[in-house]
This record gives sequence, structure tokens and C-alpha cells, in this order.
Amino acid sequence: MMTDNPAKRTILLVEDHQDIAEMIFAYLENRGFELDYAPDGEVGLNLARENEYDAIILDLMLPRRDGLSVCKTLREECHRDTPVLMLTARDTLEDKISGFNSGADDYLVKPFEIEELEARIRALVRRQFSKQPSEVLTVGDLTYDLNKLMVVRNGKELQLSPISLKLLEILMEASPNVVTRREIEQSIWGDVLPDSDTLRSHMYNLRKSIDRPFSNSLLHTLPSNGYRLYAKDENP
Repeated sequence: MMTDNPAKRTILLVEDHQDIAEMIFAYLENRGFELDYAPDGEVGLNLARENEYDAIILDLMLPRRDGLSVCKTLREECHRDTPVLMLTARDTLEDKISGFNSGADDYLVKPFEIEELEARIRALVRRQFSKQPSEVLTVGDLTYDLNKLMVVRNGKELQLSPISLKLLEILMEASPNVVTRREIEQSIWGDVLPDSDTLRSHMYNLRKSIDRPFSNSLLHTLPSNGYRLYAKDENP
């Protein structure tokens, strides 16, 4: 049985700044993690293709292939759902949306505290290894097979990032009830809460995936309350 023991967790670090890489490497190894290292995006992508990692720390601006390209290729071509924490000096909402659109699960802006990096990596690993899927969730014409990680709406299979899948699971299990922003953030990130733009960015991506191609919306925002997922004929 797999447990969240950091001594058995292997992290891939893709970072071209040697001083930052050495700091992360030394700190996480001292905390019991095992690390592989790549100095550029091309090497990082090859390692991620060839090996199984519990999480990937991925810089955005990299030689040979940038982090957005690496992450997108992992998700769309390699079909890997390994949690990805993206590191970058860019902190605008547009930059974060671009990172999440590429398939990143979390986003940490440089400069950062090394303790926060560790906490976020632990949260990603816990969420990945706590999956015990055994059912199919249904809301209207949307279904989510938790065992196969397959989302289908109106007969069309949808491609969602790992964190979008987690958000969808939370909302579908609660449907048609409202889930507060705080409840969602606690469920995904625990006590290490992200900045105010992170959840909004992920919700934007989820809505784009499950609603935008279709005539009626399932995901609804309730200002100052939270979010809920429901079909019109299920509205209480």
C-alpha cells in the first residue's frame, strides 16, 4: 500500500539557475525526498517521459524548451498526470492562466520561501496518492469516471488537467449544492492556501473545458458564496 512517506517520493527538478537548483536540491534531499535534475526543458521532458515521478518542479523560463511547452507536451502527448509545480518570476493573472492552461497544478512565484515550496510539493503528492476512485459521477449530460479519469459530456470525451479533475470531482459530489471557495481551497491545497487568483484561474479553465463547447452551462458562480455544478432540470 502506498503511503505519503517523503523518503519514498522522487521529484524531478527542472531549473536552469544553478544557485536556485542547488538550494532546492539540498533542502528537499535533507527532508527525505529523492531528486533528479534537469538544467533545461529538453532534458527535463525526456526524463519525465522515461521515468515515473511523484511530482515535478518546473521552471517557466528554460533553455531549449520552455516550461509551458514541457508541461503541455507531458499532458497532451505523453498523457502523464504527474503533479507539476511551476516556478516563475512572472506573477500576472494572464501568466498564471497560461501556466494552468498548459497543465500545471500549482504555481509559485520567485522569489519564494523554501518551506512553502516543500509544503506545496507535499500537498500535491498527498492529493495524487489519496485517489481511491471507484465510481462514476453524473450531473446532467456530464459524466466523470473516477476509475478511468475519463470525463464525457454529451458523448464527447473532454481533456482536463489533473487539478481540473479534482475540482470537478468536488463539485460533482456536492451537486447541486454550493461549495464555498474556502472549502474548495482547503480540499485541494490544505492549509497552504494559494493566492487569490489561483482558484479563479483553475475555475476559468474548468468552465472553458466543460461548458464553452456546449449550449448550456453546468458550472455556476455565486458571488460571495462559491460555486456549484448543476443542470437546469436539477436546480432545486
